[in-house]
Amino acid sequence: ISSLSIAAEPWPENAALYQQLKEEQILLSDNASSLAVQAFLQMCNLPIRVICRANAEYMSPSGKLPFIHVGNQVVSELGPIVQFVKAKGHSLSDGLDEVQKAEMKAYMELVNNMLLTAELYLQWCDDVTVEEITHPRYGSPYPWPLNRILSYQKQWEVKRKMKAIGWAGKTLEQVLEDVDQCCHALSQRLGTQPYFFNKQPTELDALVFGHLFTILTTQLITDELSEKVKNYSNLTAFCRRIEQQYFEGHEKESSTIAGRSAKKSLLR
Repeated sequence: ISSLSIAAEPWPENAALYQQLKEEQILLSDNASSLAVQAFLQMCNLPIRVICRANAEYMSPSGKLPFIHVGNQVVSELGPIVQFVKAKGHSLSDGLDEVQKAEMKAYMELVNNMLLTAELYLQWCDDVTVEEITHPRYGSPYPWPLNRILSYQKQWEVKRKMKAIGWAGKTLEQVLEDVDQCCHALSQRLGTQPYFFNKQPTELDALVFGHLFTILTTQLITDELSEKVKNYSNLTAFCRRIEQQYFEGHEKESSTIAGRSAKKSLLR
């Protein structure tokens, strides 16, 4: 389908974003990726319904989550979704010059290479987290022994990826150190600005918010991961600002953030 025909169709009322079951199944990394896409669409002022499905991962054309279903198009993950939305005439980064666009891309790579990889490492390579959180949640919709088989399959896949990128031999301390370095770089770039590129949010803001907010509001075995983010007061303030501006009062009952227990909101 040419981008012209995509652009010609207005954004439909029934546009939907698919992710796994919120309370009992979804894991930190998928939750963060889903929240980043929701934040991006909120910033573009494009309404989306969040639909939770136990088999969302298997419904996605790429096997990656989240994915959106808009008209007759299905698009998964933030990067392709940003491109798709741009073809429809909505862009958050049009105001940036070429240098700023390159810088924005570099920071997005940093978040994906550091934070997302650290989330996956924690979920699938930290033995205590795997046993107490990941296996029970990931397999929760399925009967035994399928729940275990699917979890082990996924764990094998992630461990293979970790090996390929040189993370397999890392200790948890080293991974947390990487997270700290990433947060430090983001904190320096943000400084005292409301957003990474001054007055208006871009897709970088949506991506950073998705990951940091999820890290700050997800109960894990220990608080070591969220403590790394809490060390940077401008990053926690940034998350609160986006939560207030784009999620509070906009949300339906399928909400991402509204309707969470008090423990999970940053606004306390």
